[in-house]
Amino acid sequence: MKVCRLEDILPTAGVCALVAGEQVAIFRVGDEVFAIGNRDPFSGANVLSRGIVGDLNGELVVSSPVYKQHFSLVTGRCMEDPSVSVPVYPARVEGADIQILKTGESPCRT
Repeated sequence: MKVCRLEDILPTAGVCALVAGEQVAIFRVGDEVFAIGNRDPFSGANVLSRGIVGDLNGELVVSSPVYKQHFSLVTGRCMEDPSVSVPVYPARVEGADIQILKTGESPCRT
């Protein structure tokens, strides 16, 4: 599913898109894109797309704006509590467009 154009997202920033009825946080890091569930499992708020992207111990993460837990953009795993994770969705850049595949079940669960 096409969600937006790559140029619509500033580098190291995120946006939220509704994909098959689910809020998905999409992040641009250089010319790569990553997509995870937008819901912060600790607060229950849909805010991860507003988090700060960074590197934690060599892993690309987003910091939740609520309680500041870090979630891997690759695996969805919470760095502070590995028993918690957010869904991860396949994302790619096709031409100038960002595409997200939502298949119903994510490889990572909370």
